[in-house]
Amino acid sequence: MLIGAKISMLLTNLGYEVTGILPRGEDALVQVEENKPDIIVLDINLKGKIDGIETAAILQKKKIPVIYLTANSDDATFNRAKLTRPTAFISKPFKQLDLQRAIELTIIQLAETDPYAVPPIEVHEEQPFILVDRIFVRYNGRMIKIMLMDILYMEAERNYSRIFTSQKEFLLSVTLKYIEEKLRIPFFMRIHRSYLVNMMHINQVLEADVIIGDKAIPLGTGMREKLMQRMQTL
Repeated sequence: MLIGAKISMLLTNLGYEVTGILPRGEDALVQVEENKPDIIVLDINLKGKIDGIETAAILQKKKIPVIYLTANSDDATFNRAKLTRPTAFISKPFKQLDLQRAIELTIIQLAETDPYAVPPIEVHEEQPFILVDRIFVRYNGRMIKIMLMDILYMEAERNYSRIFTSQKEFLLSVTLKYIEEKLRIPFFMRIHRSYLVNMMHINQVLEADVIIGDKAIPLGTGMREKLMQRMQTL
């Protein structure tokens, strides 16, 4: 539990949310049912009736990426563990950088294996990974998740795009057109050459603008009627 607490502190400092620290595989399985995480950091040596490898084998059905943490590097343990297809191994003792890199590599693999994922156009540290219901972006040196439902609107800024949520603003090094083409969510609509909005967050539709929160977003020519038609289908 001391190692778990240290990992939790490191992850929190990196900006990730820790949903639980569990000492037993049985407890981890219950936690996953109640609050499905995006990634699991799993010690191979757990207390309880099942070890980390047996726990991971059960979790394979949930399709949640697993990063193993282990001090045991013998061939027999490794051969058992690799059958559960982990995304990374971290050996004890470990550094924060080891943990950070393992998580970022896992996010990349998650994007590559998701059938709806859109990989970056080219390798660039600020380009996002667009999945079916979320976007992973680099922010303050770490990869963070933005759920598409939480996005209020996006704004074009030449070859960049800004994403606005109720809490934060993010600058991405891709065009708004690129994001629009890759999103497979019906509640997003381009209502102006510079704006892509989440229709679920529209508070008012005026003659020349829509209101989202306290922001007035202009409507392009002829877009009011198209927007009203689209909103009726939601």
